[in-house]
Amino acid sequence: MPLPASFRVIALALALLAGCADAAADSGAAAAALALLTEKSAKKRGAGVEALAASGHQAAAAVLAAMAEGRLHFRKADKDKRVLITERRGRTLLLTEPLTGEGAGEAPAADFRKVRVNNRLRRLIRGALGTLNLTHPDPERRLAAAAGLMKSRDPAVRPALASALERERDDGVRDAFALALAAIDLRPDAPKELRIRAVLRLGESVSAEARSLLAAAAGDGDGDGEVRAAAHAALRQLDDRLDIYRYLGALAQGLSLGSVLLLAAMGLAITFGVMGVINMAHGEMVMLGAYAAFVVQQVLRDLAPEALWLSLPLAIPVAFLAAGATGVVLERSVIRFLYGRPLETLLATWGVSLALRQAVRTVFGPTNQDVSSPDWMSGAFELAGGISITYNRIWIFLLALAVLGAVALLIRCTAFGLEMRAVVQNRRMANSMGIRSARIDALTFGLGSGIAGMAGVALSQIDNVSPNLGQNYIVDSFMVVVFGGVGNLWGTLVGALSLGVVNKILEPFSGAVLGKILVLVAIILFIQKHPRGLFALRGRAAES
Repeated sequence: MPLPASFRVIALALALLAGCADAAADSGAAAAALALLTEKSAKKRGAGVEALAASGHQAAAAVLAAMAEGRLHFRKADKDKRVLITERRGRTLLLTEPLTGEGAGEAPAADFRKVRVNNRLRRLIRGALGTLNLTHPDPERRLAAAAGLMKSRDPAVRPALASALERERDDGVRDAFALALAAIDLRPDAPKELRIRAVLRLGESVSAEARSLLAAAAGDGDGDGEVRAAAHAALRQLDDRLDIYRYLGALAQGLSLGSVLLLAAMGLAITFGVMGVINMAHGEMVMLGAYAAFVVQQVLRDLAPEALWLSLPLAIPVAFLAAGATGVVLERSVIRFLYGRPLETLLATWGVSLALRQAVRTVFGPTNQDVSSPDWMSGAFELAGGISITYNRIWIFLLALAVLGAVALLIRCTAFGLEMRAVVQNRRMANSMGIRSARIDALTFGLGSGIAGMAGVALSQIDNVSPNLGQNYIVDSFMVVVFGGVGNLWGTLVGALSLGVVNKILEPFSGAVLGKILVLVAIILFIQKHPRGLFALRGRAAES
């Protein structure tokens, strides 16, 4: 039988009164805890930290965080030593009521004294914050609480952590809670059964914190021989698992580096591999593409800041046209007079590269320019074992594959590609068939330079945009083209990804510089046996 309306109103009023009474009790307990924080005795201040965490007040976490950061003060002249949260503005402090969050004006910093915090209090605060955040609605806050408890290993919070683990429904947070609980149970004063169970749980993890705890237990950190033996076994299993993830991480980083090399070397595979031109200004084409991305972003920032997220997609065609046009001018003005004379071509393009770098320094200055990443390219993709792959490198990898596919279609499926292949294979026969070889030369060189410009747009997201940007990749680009097979796009793909992966695998053992030297020596030895690379392609150099 439903209650009369008057009874329901009375019940609701009683519930509200009970809630108000509970809130008043929480506020009273929190206020008493704040008073303890101003005591001279560190033991009493520690009791205040514990009392504030136990008060259940909604502002307790904010007050404790402010205390840990040194932003909790009280006025020297106040007899009751009222505690306030502060924010320094020069010689003035902005004041905030700790329990209500209301502003309390501002006052000279000299009138206040900071609530003192030592290392023991910091450990207490970390543990208290961890306990308060164990039931926070935000999973990120719960993960942060678990990380803090794993470092503090405070046995006092074990019951709260075990209770939170039973209630947790998020798998990632559950794993973090379980690791934190295992870290607490591994303390030397814990029962032996708990320590062995904690060792087994930590051995299933791939975190660096778990490994350090197991290493300590396997050494002299635990006096029990059975626990040490279990820790040794778990540590070996964890190291084996970490090695696998390290190699997977090196593979991911190597593919990322390989995609960068592929973009930088693809244009060179056309200008050097197909046309036989040693273009020492290829790196400057990459640099021009990076500066094109910078200019496009600056124009959008000034004229249409709401469309700034489109800066990189718009910069790709702009960079292609800018670098491609520069390449066409270079071919028509310098290189067309030097075909068949590689040494003169090398010297001439080297001089052009110096001129282009100086021109960029004159226009944009010698300092690095910033090309910011749009929101959709920011962040990272986290994998197990501490491996993270940034989104901008994933997009660069996809761009490299898209450009490779587009160039392959252009060469194989268009009239221009057919004419280009005809001129490369037999210039005299192509001329006799009515193909204008001079026009094809200019467009082919422009195509290679334009691809280098697109590489510059990608590199602007992972490297400094400066006049010397292209010099960092010119040697690696030549290595990729020679190793993969002069003029072969698929060889360029295989060569770029192979060199990227090998470099990243060697780096942990030999260092970046020595690793690159070893790769260079290996390529020299390979070329001795296979002078035309992995995938040979006939070009002008093969003509009689």
